[in-house]
Amino acid sequence: QVLLVESGGGSVQAGGSLRLSCAASEFTYSTYCLGWFRQAPGTERVVVARLSNTGSARYYADSVKGRFTISRDNAKNTLYLQMNSLKPEDTAMYYCAAKSGACAGYTSPAKYNNWGQGTQVTVSS
Repeated sequence: QVLLVESGGGSVQAGGSLRLSCAASEFTYSTYCLGWFRQAPGTERVVVARLSNTGSARYYADSVKGRFTISRDNAKNTLYLQMNSLKPEDTAMYYCAAKSGACAGYTSPAKYNNWGQGTQVTVSS
């Protein structure tokens, strides 16, 4: 099991920016597919962005394309989600997750077996 700890959430006004961080324990990022998911009250957890284990391929949900950027710092064992031009509909609990091996196109939360505790993002209009 890999320990993941998110930080960086908060409350911002629409149009603002936040950067979420996910610190990981001991593992080598190149062996894991990494993702950011979000879940609003009463809704299912959905993928926001995904980074391949090689770091060469990124996936973004249509709702965040052009506004969010996923990246990682191997030296710090940290995954990031830069969120710009935030909208009220981005309000949710955000989770980072890791899946062993390649992403293989998976966006379902069920395919990821390591999760952080979540960090709340609230965007006001």
